Amino acid sequence: MPSIDALSPFWVILGLLQAVLLLVLSPLMSGISRQIRARMQSRRGPGIFQDYRDIVKLFCRQEMSPINAGIIFRITPLVLIGTMLLVAMILPIMTYGSLMSMVGDLIVIIYLFALFRFFFSLSGIDSGSPFAGLGASRELMLGILVEPILILGLIVIALIAGSTNISFMGIKFITQWGGATPTAAVLAMLACAFAVFIEMGKIPFDYAEAEQELQEGPLSEYSGIGFALIKLSISLKQVVFASLFIAIFIPFSPANFLLAILCYLVKLVIVFVLASIFENCLCRGRFLLTSNVTWAGFGISVLAYVFYLTGL
Repeated sequence: MPSIDALSPFWVILGLLQAVLLLVLSPLMSGISRQIRARMQSRRGPGIFQDYRDIVKLFCRQEMSPINAGIIFRITPLVLIGTMLLVAMILPIMTYGSLMSMVGDLIVIIYLFALFRFFFSLSGIDSGSPFAGLGASRELMLGILVEPILILGLIVIALIAGSTNISFMGIKFITQWGGATPTAAVLAMLACAFAVFIEMGKIPFDYAEAEQELQEGPLSEYSGIGFALIKLSISLKQVVFASLFIAIFIPFSPANFLLAILCYLVKLVIVFVLASIFENCLCRGRFLLTSNVTWAGFGISVLAYVFYLTGL
């Protein structure tokens, strides 16, 4: 695979095309997850292209806003889709190097994810709806529980690689398999996988198709184009998190661009299929008990850091 050492117009354009590719794929991945869920529950379920039809219908409908909604409520759909598209541009998917290596940094990506959750939650509060406000509080609570797991796991990988650049982290991990601290690398990978599973909105941390439940409360006041953009953003977020895991822990790809894209698609489908199968082997639980489960993931990430410090 070609490596990228500097930002150039060609790579910016390629990054934009990559972001568009992930945006187009995101409803398909969501549809595959829904179809797996239906089959495992002995239902026929919607087709894998149902999300495309839903989004097209929403774009054709009139957009309405609550009378008490402010500017945050109105700009949130654009902020969410823009944030995820920017992350999609940064991730090294078709190349070993980041398409935008100057900003392909772990710290930047973490802040972009935090910005997504901040606006998503704030929009529910800004809508003036008590139901949306409760959903926003749950989203913030979930962020407090899961973000330390992801950040600490990625920091351990960055310490092992000696860099916070996503491309370099992936190359070092796959070529050295943790270097002098293989145990720490494996535990960090497990912690990141746990956090990515949560961020992909899987049971019991989120409930699929639960737009009428508190977990999806911030969406209750959206309609039309705004709702379509948010649904796209949430689907794209799932693909981006899966792609982040792929870029760091299984980044190997063929040298040919077309084969690299095909290889990435295969890995992405495998990640979604495995996550969907595992999700549907679990049962729903009370949201207030979520912290009892996330402590296990946080413990794994802390162990990874301890093993790194001890050189194991």
